[in-house]
Amino acid sequence: MTLGTDRVRIKFNPSGNNEVDLLKQMAADFIDQCELMRNKGSVDGEHQRLWSLAQTHMEDAAMWAVKAATF
Repeated sequence: MTLGTDRVRIKFNPSGNNEVDLLKQMAADFIDQCELMRNKGSVDGEHQRLWSLAQTHMEDAAMWAVKAATF
């Protein structure tokens, strides 16, 4: 599993909802891309913090999107 798939718990979808799978995969891809860009960029603490914030907020967005999709 990648960092993104682990963070969004990609395998957890007890309802089998296809929209949930799609939303989680999109969020996982975003998180993974941020991680790649973080690793090839500056090691400056502020730069790293910005990548972390982007990943964290994508995790939040995925959670709310899944909640909406299963409402």
